[in-house]
Amino acid sequence: MSRAERPLDAITSYHAHVYYEAATREDAALVRERLAERFAVQLGRWHDRPVGPHPQPMYQIAFAVEVFPTLVPWLMLNRLGLAVLVHPNTDNPRDDHLVHALWMGRMLTLDVSGLPASLS
Repeated sequence: MSRAERPLDAITSYHAHVYYEAATREDAALVRERLAERFAVQLGRWHDRPVGPHPQPMYQIAFAVEVFPTLVPWLMLNRLGLAVLVHPNTDNPRDDHLVHALWMGRMLTLDVSGLPASLS
């Protein structure tokens, strides 16, 4: 990891991943419904089995930088006990998921072997 300071405009947007299990899928659906009612976000498909670097079922929330100051605190208070990963989108997907991410609830182990270290 470079010690050089990176500008905030390196972040083009954010993703949040809401993780669930069969027993908590209903809670995940309620969080999703409430998010859609309150925020300008793009809700990704339900993935009822692990996909990509994600070790358990989840759905993705894509949102703009400007939405972060309200959406993330809302998730902190209203995630219904679900594990949530929030990460920036920069030119380095691997670091975005591992180094620059924040976790709410239980931290899961991601398999980032398929994520590039650079998009350039």
